[in-house]
Amino acid sequence: MTYTVQRDFIGYGRTPPDPQWPGGAKLALNIVINFEEGSEPSIGDGDPATEQGVSDAQGMNRGVTGRDLAAEGMFEYGARAGFWRLMRILANQGVAPTIFACALALERNPPAAAAIREAGLDICCHGWRWENHFHLTEEEERARIARAVISLKQTLGVMPDGWYCRYSPSENTRRLVVEHGGFLYDSDSYADDLPFWTQVGDTPHLVVPYSLTNNDGKFTSTTGTADDWFGFIRDAFDMLLSEGRAGQPKMMNIGLHMRMIGQPARAMALVRLLDHIDRHRSEVWIAPRNAIARHWAAVHPAPK
Repeated sequence: MTYTVQRDFIGYGRTPPDPQWPGGAKLALNIVINFEEGSEPSIGDGDPATEQGVSDAQGMNRGVTGRDLAAEGMFEYGARAGFWRLMRILANQGVAPTIFACALALERNPPAAAAIREAGLDICCHGWRWENHFHLTEEEERARIARAVISLKQTLGVMPDGWYCRYSPSENTRRLVVEHGGFLYDSDSYADDLPFWTQVGDTPHLVVPYSLTNNDGKFTSTTGTADDWFGFIRDAFDMLLSEGRAGQPKMMNIGLHMRMIGQPARAMALVRLLDHIDRHRSEVWIAPRNAIARHWAAVHPAPK
């Protein structure tokens, strides 16, 4: 399949399409839990260093050589405590998140996998493990995609509907995702507030963009407080809702990490945010990613 990544600076331009969200909603909202803990780079898994990313160890030069046991503990906290806190908070508000699932992480946490299965949550494949896809050869990446899908089917009982790389995709990723088949969409883009179609060889392919902006990953203990995060995400929500009321409904992503917003102080910010959203519930369609993808494909099918 011939495919070359092309840049598009125009997109929908001045007149984006009307998503026609269900119930006349002015905003579609998707909340993501990134389930990565246990799949991150670690010396114990043969990697050259312990991962610190999107944790309270990030950016702290502590001079650790060898295994960073403090950073490892922060990741373990996300799986042991943060996950369950987020599941309780979201369930109490009647919100079903999408799980960005790293396959190896779910293999290593059968109780969490069982809880996700029991809740019937939407699954987006987050790769076999946390690694740089742009460093993989084409054959390695093809094998990783297949291995991840097989693993998630075994641990969660369902095939993932979407794909999202942990780090930036390679130039081959989208082509290999389409080649593998079975995916409704990928989220390897941050380029819009609405889904959009792209062409991969002869195959139309749906992209449901994600956000690293509306994300807890940028608010570590060294760069912000829970109030900062709450205010930032609330303002994004209010702006997008106001645009919807003015006749241009959009989609909003909120990305969560169990080891970050799963910590008690940050979790309170999530509670306040959900309370704020709940006051506008009649205007907001809170939906899993696969439902958004299916709706878009039905209302705005791929161009012929």
